[in-house]
Amino acid sequence: MKKAVNWALRQIGKRNVLLHAAALALAEAIHRQGTPSARWIASDALRELRSPAVRQRLARRARAPRKPHARLTASSVGR
Repeated sequence: MKKAVNWALRQIGKRNVLLHAAALALAEAIHRQGTPSARWIASDALRELRSPAVRQRLARRARAPRKPHARLTASSVGR
């Protein structure tokens, strides 16, 4: 179970800048619980989320122009 929580926290934190900040705050709160499982979950997540690679990727994504999603219409879906 702890591996799943750790993995989910890391993946959510890499989605965008807002979720990254929320995941960091949550990982720090989990770490403060002090149990061995909580420390393992949080330490591993914090290590990845604070890594230069993740921070650079998020910074690039924040600067990149967003592409509009294709709109579904009745004619494009086909009845």
